[in-house]
Amino acid sequence: MLLQFTKMHGLGNDFMVIDLVTQRARLRDEQIRQLADRRFGIGFDQLLVVEPPHDPDMDFRYRIYNADGSEVENCGNGARCFARFVLDQRLTHKRETRVETAGGPLTLLVQDDERVRVDMGLPRFDPDQVPFQAEAEDVSYPLEVDGQHLAIGVVSLGNPHAVLRVEDIQQAPVASLGPAIEAHPRFPRRVNAGFMQVVSPHEIHLRVHERGAGETLACGTGACAAVACGIRQGLLESPVTVHLPGGSLTIDWPDQQAALIMTGPVERVFEGRVAIH
Repeated sequence: MLLQFTKMHGLGNDFMVIDLVTQRARLRDEQIRQLADRRFGIGFDQLLVVEPPHDPDMDFRYRIYNADGSEVENCGNGARCFARFVLDQRLTHKRETRVETAGGPLTLLVQDDERVRVDMGLPRFDPDQVPFQAEAEDVSYPLEVDGQHLAIGVVSLGNPHAVLRVEDIQQAPVASLGPAIEAHPRFPRRVNAGFMQVVSPHEIHLRVHERGAGETLACGTGACAAVACGIRQGLLESPVTVHLPGGSLTIDWPDQQAALIMTGPVERVFEGRVAIH
């Protein structure tokens, strides 16, 4: 069968987006891995799938698959692309939509300037909700990785994140420490690893190693996680501009009892059809 798709990106974090509201398909893990291949497939960091909602109060169901075929709970850059996709494909006429994800509901707003604002919900710091093995909740935890003693912040934005502060983002050992933190046994479902350099209370540089994808040019939930941990540790103040390799996001969290808000751009790259066997 031929499956219609759209290639999109948010700050270089790239996605293949499929409408399964008007089309029918069921993709296996090995098919997703083939499509993700940048030489023999379409190539992407994540596959985003639009489905009808289970909850009648929601507009859509939003599902996210990594390049290795594993399904994950949330993706902030993907959420912005999702919001533009359902509007561009005329699956909705509403600029503000509510979507269900495996990590909980999200509210997405396509602004008049075409940047997309995402209500990411309340960050979860309880270790059991991340999940992360710890005796009690804290703003920072010691973590031994490959003989190194690190101090990390831990939070869930619907998906798990560890945030490590570094002095120089260019020299940060993302390629070696990222996979080691991702697979650390204290994270039973693995974890996204963020490396944060604080420039000022309102500005940081960030690189993120994502579960099942490796280092990406941008990670929306990773940016939210870094800001949430930084504010909680007294290092940052809302709003915060987060500079990622692919571009910049604005993160607002003025009230720690309220939802965290992410705003940033999205781009449509091309549309096409692919044969699924």
